[in-house]
Amino acid sequence: MRHEKAGAEGRPEKVWYAAYGSNVHRERLRAYIRGGRPQGAGRWYPGCRDRGMPVESMPVELPGAVYFATTSPVWGGGRAFYDPEAEGRTLAVAHLVTPGQFSDVAAQEMYREPGTDLDLTQVLAHGRASLGEGRYETLVCAGELAGHPVLTFTAPWGLGEVPYVAPAEAYLRCLASGLLEAGDWTAETVARYLAWAPGAEGVWSAEAVAELVAG
Repeated sequence: MRHEKAGAEGRPEKVWYAAYGSNVHRERLRAYIRGGRPQGAGRWYPGCRDRGMPVESMPVELPGAVYFATTSPVWGGGRAFYDPEAEGRTLAVAHLVTPGQFSDVAAQEMYREPGTDLDLTQVLAHGRASLGEGRYETLVCAGELAGHPVLTFTAPWGLGEVPYVAPAEAYLRCLASGLLEAGDWTAETVARYLAWAPGAEGVWSAEAVAELVAG
């Protein structure tokens, strides 16, 4: 995957939504697209206007680091955030979707009502765009893959600018199983990656994360 910024000429027909949190898991993503309440979740998702599942999903590694912060009312522990400027690598799953689907998934993560297309001009031209001060209200373009821009969303703050919060067991299990489902990383690699992320480090060991999936 190339990491130069994607061009801003016109609206792309498809974009890669690079999921690094719970939506690395395809069944979890299904609720965001088709609507519903995933197993173990306390929230109902309205879904996207276009209910079609991604035509393709693939494992990718993004420059930057993932960390856990704030407290999720759905999971009860820290949520994953992405800092593209930090040292490290981020394991993600890129889902090929329409710009409208990306907009609707982002809206649900922002606790907004889906149904309005995001203006992607700034993020495609400059690699970053702010839609607000809240969590997941900052758009990031992480490069281009197979001719389509790679987009995701995160918080406006960076690594180390907010207190870390350890992720809950169910959340880590979701992330680990989703990354393993992608088929590009070993169980050991995924367990170490998650256990060593700020927020999880010192609370979760790689062995404990591996046991979540094995169990």
